[in-house]
Amino acid sequence: MSRSARPASRQSKQATLDGIFVPVLPKVRTTDGHMVEWDRERIVRQIVEETRLIEVFYGHESATEEKAAEIGVLVEQRIQKLGLQSLSGPLIREIVNTVLLEQGLTEYRNVCTRVGTPVYDAHLIDVGRGFEAHDNANLQENAETSHKKKADKISKEQYLLQLPPHLADYHLGGDLHIHDLEYFGTRPFCQDWDLRYFLYYGLMPDGNGTKASVAGPAKRAEVAVLHAVKALGSAQTNFAGGQGYYNFLTFLAPYLEGMEYDEIKQLIQMFVYEMTQMMVARGGQLVFSSVQLTPGVPTLWRDRPCVYRGRIYDGKQAPRRTYGEFEREVRLLFKAMMEVMLEGDYWGKPFSFPKPEISIEPDFLVENEEYNRRHPDLPTYRDLYLLTFELASKFGTPYYDNQIPPYRGAGKGISCYQCCAYQFSTVAGKDPEFEGKLEFRDGRHFSMGSWQVVSVNCPRAAYRAEKDDTRLFAELKQLMKIAVEVFHIKRRWMEIVRTNQRMPFAMQRPKDPNTGDRGAVAVDLDGLVYTIGVVGVNEMVEHHTGRQLHESKDAFRLAIRAMTEMELYAKELSKEHGMTIALARTPAETTGQRFAVADLLDQRYRKHVLEVVKGNKEAAIEDCEKTRDLPIYYTNGTHVAPCAEIPLTRRIEVEHVFFPIIDGGNIFHIWLGEARPDPRGLMDMAMNLCRNTQIGYFAFTRDLTVCLKQFREYKPEPGTITAWDKAPTQSPA
Repeated sequence: MSRSARPASRQSKQATLDGIFVPVLPKVRTTDGHMVEWDRERIVRQIVEETRLIEVFYGHESATEEKAAEIGVLVEQRIQKLGLQSLSGPLIREIVNTVLLEQGLTEYRNVCTRVGTPVYDAHLIDVGRGFEAHDNANLQENAETSHKKKADKISKEQYLLQLPPHLADYHLGGDLHIHDLEYFGTRPFCQDWDLRYFLYYGLMPDGNGTKASVAGPAKRAEVAVLHAVKALGSAQTNFAGGQGYYNFLTFLAPYLEGMEYDEIKQLIQMFVYEMTQMMVARGGQLVFSSVQLTPGVPTLWRDRPCVYRGRIYDGKQAPRRTYGEFEREVRLLFKAMMEVMLEGDYWGKPFSFPKPEISIEPDFLVENEEYNRRHPDLPTYRDLYLLTFELASKFGTPYYDNQIPPYRGAGKGISCYQCCAYQFSTVAGKDPEFEGKLEFRDGRHFSMGSWQVVSVNCPRAAYRAEKDDTRLFAELKQLMKIAVEVFHIKRRWMEIVRTNQRMPFAMQRPKDPNTGDRGAVAVDLDGLVYTIGVVGVNEMVEHHTGRQLHESKDAFRLAIRAMTEMELYAKELSKEHGMTIALARTPAETTGQRFAVADLLDQRYRKHVLEVVKGNKEAAIEDCEKTRDLPIYYTNGTHVAPCAEIPLTRRIEVEHVFFPIIDGGNIFHIWLGEARPDPRGLMDMAMNLCRNTQIGYFAFTRDLTVCLKQFREYKPEPGTITAWDKAPTQSPA
């Protein structure tokens, strides 16, 4: 405390006739549950201490003690003028923040303010209404969801305050969208795991062995399956998005050597049920999970040493054994997975997770006739692929990872789709440790995922460009540069998180079961990519050319040129900033709505929005003063508008061209409605699509109708709650 501030502190007390000093101001109710005497020095200390965050988040100087003392005096004078009969910590903080704003100290205010929610809003969350009530279909209607929503609301407010104000404004204003903002300051986005890591080291769910029991490497098949389940559940504590395994069946197969099919199917059934009954993810939801499935052992892995039971079967730690020896087990595992999912659960409902990512690879389009002759009891590759299309026809469950197009690099590296259509890959030419990872030397393994996703508002770039091509590309690149600024903030904040050991599962280094030394780090955090998503490309070209993607060659060519410019610029930015930046179509259905609403609310863009936006424009205009949950949207990614009345072949013709350009992930939807087509017909069509188009990832989506009303058992006594408190009678689909 400065000397000049000390005498002033006496002014907050007055002397009685007996010479005893008593406070002028009432006692303060503190947030930690106590009543304390008024002391202005607490404000001074608070400002000095809390504004140190300015140095962390903005790189600016924090408040000096002299400045803090000056603010303290102003705050005390303000409280005295108000004549308050009671004081609380939150009320004093509000007055401090008001004074900071009056003094032009906005950055100080941003780190000194409280984050929270009004009681009214908190109550709406408790009864299933209000804040983001319909944003995530995977969340359950339970108390944990209410708790998560409140935490999300507070966290989003916190991180927008911590971000440099201009970046927060870009997000709030709708220029871009920071995905999973509630987790921005604490964790990466998503991760695709190498199952061999857990089969070698065992399972340490808490990442350091201090809060949970540590299990050694699985020796039996059922334990290996349970470890695979629990690893994905544990990973959810360190990541904001989906968790998955690539090459899942091949890595699991050695545990099932020689096992009868019924036993194999029982284990797969256990895996699927565990993944769909483990309500442990954020907000009490299921783990958003996926598994890459191949009907046989891929060529890349056939001669590689197996890793299981805590050993590498490379002829050194254990007798040499290769994955190619387990072709039988992989085929039966694939068959079991499809049959379990076809049966559905006890009520006949489809399994939502894990998402079966069916890998269509050149290796499996040609049968190994010699192997089939020697094993007539085993299903062929065609038999197995056909099972997936039976599942697609019945439930629409599988997603297809088409690795046939040359740009996918099948057989030359590791490539997979996971989470919500994000694509991750690595090849020998780009990874100097690629060979060592194939062999699991010294615990080296593949680790693929994303740090953060930021989507850009492509239609707004077009509005600003005023139909000038050069300006359009410049506006898109400017949005990408802003996204990179966000990535730099993310990287700096995550370095603080890593330093404080706040991602223990991702950063774990278990004990090597053979040497006793510390093993390899689970996740190569430095290798995670940063993803820039595109939203509304269709509306962008519609505004710029007057036609939608599918309506004119000029619009189509402009979209290709714009995406190519963005892809090339992403490579420039990657090199310039020392981070891998990928361009992707993000799973941005709510973001497409948010961008459209933001542009509608902005008078500069309203006229343009109404010319191109999709949805119910009349209802949006009528209700825009009442709510921001309006029935309008921009088309996702580089898709043709869902409402476009064109045949499937035309959609394929337009959308397939963008897959090699948007290398961070894309998806093609084939809508089946309520029809259940012939699986063989689906298979023939899909294989034709795989061989003759650039589409790298696609799904058949069925409409399934479920009545939720019959599952609502509780009926309150009349008059016990008001009509206002009742949740909506119609549940979201």
